[in-house]
Amino acid sequence: MTSPTPEETARRCAEIMWPEDHAAQGLGIEILAVGPGSARVTMSVRQDMVNVHGTCHGGFIFAVADTAFAYACNSQNHRTVASGVDISFVAPAHLGDKLTAHGHARQQGGRSGVYDIEVENQDGKLVALFRGRAARIKGHFFEMPDNPGSPEGR
Repeated sequence: MTSPTPEETARRCAEIMWPEDHAAQGLGIEILAVGPGSARVTMSVRQDMVNVHGTCHGGFIFAVADTAFAYACNSQNHRTVASGVDISFVAPAHLGDKLTAHGHARQQGGRSGVYDIEVENQDGKLVALFRGRAARIKGHFFEMPDNPGSPEGR
């Protein structure tokens, strides 16, 4: 059996993560695409996500960006967590908007990485810029067929 391609690895990691991602599911987030070091997810702004100003609460914009970050940084079969993030809200989102967060690895080496995520509305208008710092922790999502039982194969 041969090792999966990077694209197959990314898809398999997402398939393993999704059933336990109750936060993303509860927010109605959908995964549109994953690839090696990249992800694209979407979320519709519901009434319960709108604040007193009539705009989407920043926490929900953060959540959709953070979800794209999670799937991007976990796409290479290394369990990875956030070690820090920054977000800039550049335009409001409104009730009924469909937000898409897409991003990629800016740098991934050893145990740490940097990922850039953009959040846009359905018209392609930029809503937020998110930069996440990732830290790899112990463990893998699945065993690699060409290295069964090895530390890198788990």
